[in-house]
Amino acid sequence: MHEMSLAQSIVELVEERARAEGAQRVTRVGLAVGALGHVEPEALTFCLASAVRDTLLEGCAFDIVRPGGRAYCFDCRHEVEIAARGDACPGCGGHALHVAGGEDLKVTHMEIV
Repeated sequence: MHEMSLAQSIVELVEERARAEGAQRVTRVGLAVGALGHVEPEALTFCLASAVRDTLLEGCAFDIVRPGGRAYCFDCRHEVEIAARGDACPGCGGHALHVAGGEDLKVTHMEIV
């Protein structure tokens, strides 16, 4: 399950930044988990609960948003929203799509005390 290594990396990144800011504790972290990014938000949440133990993030709330996928359609020459890889273009029905967004995993914000 790669979500555990992602959770550990998120905790390390946020904790490092929080320490640099002189924080005693992190109370909230925002994450954007792209719909096309091969990350299951439920599994990530489960792994984060374990990864925060004995860190500045212990007891922290995680706000996870799931931005949709975006792709450029070479047939109709428009950027379109897609729910999953392999979807047809919702505009023209073509399959000549290049993923243009929705693959990222980003820390969007954090609250510290």
